[in-house]
Amino acid sequence: MRRGQFIGSGLILTVIVLVSIGLWRTAGERADGWIAVVGQPKGVMGTTCALAAVVPYRERTHAEEALRRAEAALRMVEARMSVWLADSEISRLNAARSGEETPLSPGSLEVLRAAREAAIETGGAFDVTCRPLVELWRRAGEQGVVPAESERNDARAASNWELLELTDRGVVKRADRVCVDLGGIAKGLGIDRAVEVLRRAGVAGGMVVVGGDLACFGEQADGRDWPVDVKNPFGPGRLAQLRVRGGAVATSGDYARYVEIAGKRYGHIIDPRVGRPTEAAQAVTVVAPTALTADIWATALSVLGPEGFRRLPEHVDALMIVGSKDDHEILCTAGFRALLEEPIPAGLTVWEEGAGGRGTGRSMDFSVSEGDGL
Repeated sequence: MRRGQFIGSGLILTVIVLVSIGLWRTAGERADGWIAVVGQPKGVMGTTCALAAVVPYRERTHAEEALRRAEAALRMVEARMSVWLADSEISRLNAARSGEETPLSPGSLEVLRAAREAAIETGGAFDVTCRPLVELWRRAGEQGVVPAESERNDARAASNWELLELTDRGVVKRADRVCVDLGGIAKGLGIDRAVEVLRRAGVAGGMVVVGGDLACFGEQADGRDWPVDVKNPFGPGRLAQLRVRGGAVATSGDYARYVEIAGKRYGHIIDPRVGRPTEAAQAVTVVAPTALTADIWATALSVLGPEGFRRLPEHVDALMIVGSKDDHEILCTAGFRALLEEPIPAGLTVWEEGAGGRGTGRSMDFSVSEGDGL
């Protein structure tokens, strides 16, 4: 497995609860008490992974089995949707010739339909068809040469939803070169599926963390909301801490993964509209009802910058850092501000326009579709 295959634009969120409770540990390990059983499987989507299930102490064996099934759900999404696995459905789609129909599972089709809708909602800022552009800039980093305008235009022409026809059974490509990369959305779906498994198992609370994305429901073993640290993009430590009872959090940014060409730094997040790495935001953290939605908007806001707040759907909130270490702004929606623990980051500005910040509060309804769909 190639390292980083599903890391996408995510940054590691430090989830304090998974560190503090450890494996099998809780404040009082009594037979009549509650515990959080934690698993940290290796090699999931090329990044770090942690899962937690809160149960009565006597049900710890049941929790272990629930975590194993949740991990299996994550790995199934990876096996079908990773572009780094040659035999995945998406790799077969990318290798298919024009005019051929590539059969896909219901889950892969579901993600592609969600991605197509997201491309419309974000004005093209989120576009899974931009893999030709991603590959162009990857080669540019290896060669140390900025792509020529003609190369960018050619890659942009191949990054187009009009070149893909979604059928009831799969996808038909209209050009050989068109290909997709679901790294910015499939991880979210995998997390949602794993959370669904835990909820169906009847555990009282749970959390699934994969790289820079997570989702949680219920409470910790001690009855408190789940704490989530947002990393400081300009150095060690955290920028802020959230308390989340239910929902998903995703973080995206260009400061951890970049290339330097002729002394200039280029981040790994591509603006599909212009065919170049974006410089609109240094880091973005999104809170949403599902990890799939949070995943989409963390990437989209990284491309759109502050103007993207106007496009946020209801019940989706965000924090954004714009500028450099020495000269930056920290903006967030009102709903995101309501989730922040003290101390509040210095210089934080609550963005008051647009649709963001409506009705999230401290608790959100977390729901995903029924069926395995994978």
